[in-house]
Amino acid sequence: MILIDFEYYKPDTVQAAVELYQQLTIQAKQPLFYSGGTEIITLGRVGKLYTGAVIDIKGIPECNVLEIKNDQLIMGAGVSLTRLAEANLFPLLTESAGRIADHTSRGKITLGGNICGNFIYREAVLALLASDSIVTIASENGCRTVPIMEAFYERLQLAAGELLVQVATDATYLSLPHRGVKKTRMDRIGYPLVSMAALRINNRLQVAFSGVCAFPFRSLKLEHELNNDGSHETRIANALQHFPAPIVDDVEGTSAYRKFVLKNTLEDTLTHFEGV
Repeated sequence: MILIDFEYYKPDTVQAAVELYQQLTIQAKQPLFYSGGTEIITLGRVGKLYTGAVIDIKGIPECNVLEIKNDQLIMGAGVSLTRLAEANLFPLLTESAGRIADHTSRGKITLGGNICGNFIYREAVLALLASDSIVTIASENGCRTVPIMEAFYERLQLAAGELLVQVATDATYLSLPHRGVKKTRMDRIGYPLVSMAALRINNRLQVAFSGVCAFPFRSLKLEHELNNDGSHETRIANALQHFPAPIVDDVEGTSAYRKFVLKNTLEDTLTHFEGV
């Protein structure tokens, strides 16, 4: 049971959604955009979230798109992880998104909800970071399109009232050699000790991580070290110097154990793409 009362709105255009957000903000409703709603329900049940209004984006056509058009894979923010996995248009994203929560929950969790959520893992973003995807963000001033590597730092950098509408990935990335890994304490769908999405393009690795730090990330400096000459051991040791924050230490695993799992994951990944 959710411990708050709120108003529910379901606009049918992007413009209506962002205008409604502004109107509800003026009314001190503290509105939230809503797609799958799993996080709103989860946090609302334990009293860690308040809103006076939710704006459901699933009635907006642009937020439900899933197609390849003009040599890009276009994915609406309201598309569920199950739909993404079943379509399997981007195998690396299928691997990353297909390991989030259980099957029932993945039918409700959306791409936009996972990317923009408050939980630290947000694993669906990994394949998008690794593939240099771009995001379309709407505000009261219209829509803008920016590389996800510019828009995502610790989380998707959205100002109040901005809405993630779509994500686009160049079709070139969809069939590249790739590797998706999720290492958990016990269950393959549990919270990750290390979750990784890696692509190989032009004989270079592009890699994003979750579970290691308190937010998902891709580090160009880390990639540079992994793609240098030298032994796997040396390259991994140098790469570990470029993590953007301390390695997480929590009930899922100590920082030392996470680092051990991470080293093995990177060694396996280099071997997978390059051999011993």
